[in-house]
Amino acid sequence: MSVAQHELRAAFAAHMSRMYGQEVPAYTTLVEVSESVNRDHLEQLGDAAERLGSIERVTAERHGAIRVGTPEELGHVARVFAAFGMEPVGFYDLRDSASAVPVVSTAFRPIDRDELARNPFRVFTSMLVAEDPRFFDADLRRDLADFLAARRLFDDELLELADRAARDKGLPKAEADELVARATAVFELSAEPVDEAWYRRLEEVSSVAADIGGVPTTHINHLTPRVLDIEELYRRMEARGIEMIDEIQGPPSWEGPDVLLRQTSFRALDEQRTFRKPDGTLGEGTLRVRFGEVEQRGIALTEKGREIYDAMLAEVDEILQRDGGDRPTVARTVWAEHLPVDELGLAERELAYFTYELAAGVSELPTGQRACELVASGHLVATPVVYEDFLPRSAAGIFQSNLTSAGSKDEAQSGVDFDMSRLAEICGVRIHDPYALYAAEQQDSLDAVERATGVAVRP
Repeated sequence: MSVAQHELRAAFAAHMSRMYGQEVPAYTTLVEVSESVNRDHLEQLGDAAERLGSIERVTAERHGAIRVGTPEELGHVARVFAAFGMEPVGFYDLRDSASAVPVVSTAFRPIDRDELARNPFRVFTSMLVAEDPRFFDADLRRDLADFLAARRLFDDELLELADRAARDKGLPKAEADELVARATAVFELSAEPVDEAWYRRLEEVSSVAADIGGVPTTHINHLTPRVLDIEELYRRMEARGIEMIDEIQGPPSWEGPDVLLRQTSFRALDEQRTFRKPDGTLGEGTLRVRFGEVEQRGIALTEKGREIYDAMLAEVDEILQRDGGDRPTVARTVWAEHLPVDELGLAERELAYFTYELAAGVSELPTGQRACELVASGHLVATPVVYEDFLPRSAAGIFQSNLTSAGSKDEAQSGVDFDMSRLAEICGVRIHDPYALYAAEQQDSLDAVERATGVAVRP
């Protein structure tokens, strides 16, 4: 019996979730609270609660985050995730964020709408830019390169299994089980002692750099369930005595449609680790690098919509700096000034992506009208396209809220250039542009309408 890629992906996500719950018990609490919030939200709103995804999909949905140290390691990650039908989407450079994290990132996920519906497991994957002189001086760059070159995260047997699964779009049952077990084991927290002096040396630069290059293995940094009401989740977690970060990252809660992505997390917890002291002895200590993130997903914005979003963030920052105040309150005011208060308004201004289909009983369309006009007249039904990706500022904000040190960055130095093309060369495959994926999904639906009616419809 062959196990298809979506089944491999679902099994991998489930194994990672169980493993992480054993390592970080507060994550299990986070999942339980998320599921209870979602059940209550569905009971209160009925079908409207599933506007951005069925309750079955939302309940099963997870995204993970991992960090690797070298191009070779990232190339291996790409091969492993290809086995599960997960392709790199988007490019994120967190080095110039407020938290100055010395990484560039992409997200591995399914790209096909049906595959996303089957299991939308995503893994936000960051690679240390170890050659960037703004963070690492010449001595540290040399020592870091030597340390990373001496470790091997992915063995040949795992990579060979992964390549076969990617080529054949699945594996026989026994080999599928082996692939999932081997892939999960790579991201388990190791009991191997941590060189304390080396770890602290990197930690002075960045806690994230230490988490990547200061340990002999890698591990999953967090797993994130999806929730339908993130404010209620936040309240219930704090009521259970779990300390949350100060803010919900991303767009505010307001009277209009949810867009893009809202995220928060509980604070990183002290985890017992064994350290190797400078004199060679072993001793117990703690590290605080792993946390529990949760997300509420909204509608995918077009590039035009995203430009407005970024401008609104800048306006909120400017108002807070000039006048002070409460960020959520200021943000709600700014959102109300710049965004439509309903989905049809977003479609009319081409600020967000939707799929379109004929309304019940409709077989013919008037010509010369846009999709939003046909929705308003009752000829078409619009369904919002869910945002499947990430926001650099929000990711950096989550990182910053959970770091144990502010780190350091030498702005007098010139940074190392990095873009999507260079990261794609490292991954060995094309990195998809998320806007192109969303636009194609929207256009596919309009093409289906045209085939059914003979009438071409513009977005």
